[in-house]
Amino acid sequence: MTAELYRDPWGIPHLRATDARALARAQGRVTALDRAWQLEVERHRARGTSAAFLGAEAVGWDRFARRARLDDTARRCFAALERRDPETADWVVAYVDGVNEGLAEGARRAPEFAETGLAPGRWEPWTPLGVWLAAHILFAGFPAKLWREEVVRRIGPEAVALFAADGPGTSGSNGWLVTGERTATGRPVIAGDPHRFIEDPGVYQQIHLSCPEFDVVGLAVPGVPGIAHFAHTGTVAWSITNAMADYQDLYRERLRRVRPQGPEGPGRSEGPEGSEGSEGSEGWEALDPDGEWRGVARHVETVEVAGGEPVEVEVVETPRGPVVTGGAEQTEGVETISLRYPPRVTEDLGFSALLPLLRAREVADVDRAFDHWAEPVNVVQAADTEGGVLHRVAGRVPLRGADNRTRIVAAWEPGHEWRGWHEMPYGTVEDGVAVMANQRGPAGPLGVEFAPFHRAARIRQLLDERPKWSAQDMADIHMDTHLASAAPLMDHLAALDGLSIEATALRDWLLGWDRRMTADSMAAAAYAAVRGAVVRRLAAHPAFAALADPPAYPEVFRPWLALLPRVGFALEHLLKAEELYGIDRAVLVREAVEEAAAQPLGVWGDTHRLAPWRALPATSYDEPGLSGDHDCVLCTSAVPGLTDLSARGPAARYVWDLADRDQSLWVVPFGASGVPGSTHHRDQLPLWLKGELAPVSTDWSRLTQEQETEKVEDDHEQ
Repeated sequence: MTAELYRDPWGIPHLRATDARALARAQGRVTALDRAWQLEVERHRARGTSAAFLGAEAVGWDRFARRARLDDTARRCFAALERRDPETADWVVAYVDGVNEGLAEGARRAPEFAETGLAPGRWEPWTPLGVWLAAHILFAGFPAKLWREEVVRRIGPEAVALFAADGPGTSGSNGWLVTGERTATGRPVIAGDPHRFIEDPGVYQQIHLSCPEFDVVGLAVPGVPGIAHFAHTGTVAWSITNAMADYQDLYRERLRRVRPQGPEGPGRSEGPEGSEGSEGSEGWEALDPDGEWRGVARHVETVEVAGGEPVEVEVVETPRGPVVTGGAEQTEGVETISLRYPPRVTEDLGFSALLPLLRAREVADVDRAFDHWAEPVNVVQAADTEGGVLHRVAGRVPLRGADNRTRIVAAWEPGHEWRGWHEMPYGTVEDGVAVMANQRGPAGPLGVEFAPFHRAARIRQLLDERPKWSAQDMADIHMDTHLASAAPLMDHLAALDGLSIEATALRDWLLGWDRRMTADSMAAAAYAAVRGAVVRRLAAHPAFAALADPPAYPEVFRPWLALLPRVGFALEHLLKAEELYGIDRAVLVREAVEEAAAQPLGVWGDTHRLAPWRALPATSYDEPGLSGDHDCVLCTSAVPGLTDLSARGPAARYVWDLADRDQSLWVVPFGASGVPGSTHHRDQLPLWLKGELAPVSTDWSRLTQEQETEKVEDDHEQ
């Protein structure tokens, strides 16, 4: 088998091979060359071993990864894939072979290996599945159930709706489809941008994969073969947004120790409070819904910590699933809670969709491929050159009682079992347009909390302003900064009186503001200052004092449990509620305006700056100021009241043109290379900041071959 590597002017890899397996191996190899450090960080995160070279800051994640059994689940899913779909399993193995082939050279290019003393390890056949699972295990935001439980317990059930909002721990996206009747070419266009934590290197890898079976461009996830989320095959294109579905459950468990057998016969079980129970062998048992105590798996693992002492982690799994808080050796005040998530139950991560997607020629092929999709649950939009369109939900959501979807349920009570799987709903295309921005749409029956409607409504409004659209026009939508969610606070401002001269001037200025969060806007900065001051006052109010101290849950869940971010993202609801526990919101807003008026004013981009996640936080750049805000189409999320820095935003932008694939466009926040200092490490950042996109090029004659045609050794041929 042979494979060729080409690059375009942005350093994006274009791969051509004699068959799909050789292509997968070449994809693995070039990803290792370009992203070796990123690949190894993700491999260790999936295994729960990242603290061994990243230090104490990574212990929280490693502890969760061990307790949630991420690596073991990936192993089980790969073993099941070998049984159910040997072709895909073999294709994944080819990708892994390529990664292992390129890692040593890639590690020599990446300075982080020397800095941390990390030696590149060996990827196993299931490693890509572990990388995928680790990237998406928190995607559905199951820790929100922990938050709701605390709100109900500390304040009351009526308060839950007040805090319902798309918060800092949930990833989202914009996506829109325009049919041929609404485009200049008469063929569909698909565009959008996934909103995730911005990471350096980026979470998406622009790539072109070509072999006799298919020729596809798109955004791959480094460490995973193929192109799952956003791609164009030449005749059909697709994209996804987070469906905001609820498909993971939390169970409150009752555990008891089973005493070891003695010389006089079996011992008796001891419950949590010392009560006697049934006979059994040494170990632990959990109470099941039928009233029977059944054995649980338990062992202890050790997390090695660079520069620190090793940490022991108790790993417990009940018939519901792995225990993620508490445990057999209970800590006072900490509940024992297990997590049930579909791949652990079904041994399926949906990898059987990946090859059919690459081979797709029309929307019917994409539709059938997504029938195999499992994790995470997404809304899919697709279109083909014949005018076909698709708008559907894909994934696996269990059928179970309503309480499972909103709260932690008791494992020992009947009625909380999973009873099969939901049929995936289909959406509609209205007036030639379909828009998804994590709002309550076709996935409505599958979820609990959805994003506010502002982004979706704004995108549709903008699309309705022109009769015809081209691919090049779509950047205007990507970069829209109108902030509709400002309305409730602005209404409170308009009702104020008795302000100081300075605060009156600030109030009047804001009431005339166009509500655009542009980086060069002083008014946007002033609005953010007032908003932040309101959020801090609300969070500090005695009415919410019971929520001020986060519960004793693992640190990985803290983004969902901290009061200040919860208030910040739910501010619109809190300001619009008819009554709010006796809080005089007019007083709080007046105080906030006076506070902001007493401060020197800059522009929004002074404080609203890019803050990407890096595995080694010591690496620093002078990151730029940003336009946009959480509820803008240009969704560059800060945490109101806490920081204006933006850690979440468009992790890529894409425009798929079905009239001519080479008129398509894309961009990522940094670049194609994960190697600091390389030409293509940060060369797309200026485009990303300005809303410009790089051209997609699939003409091999316009690309530069990086190396001569190479023979790809195939272990199956030897």
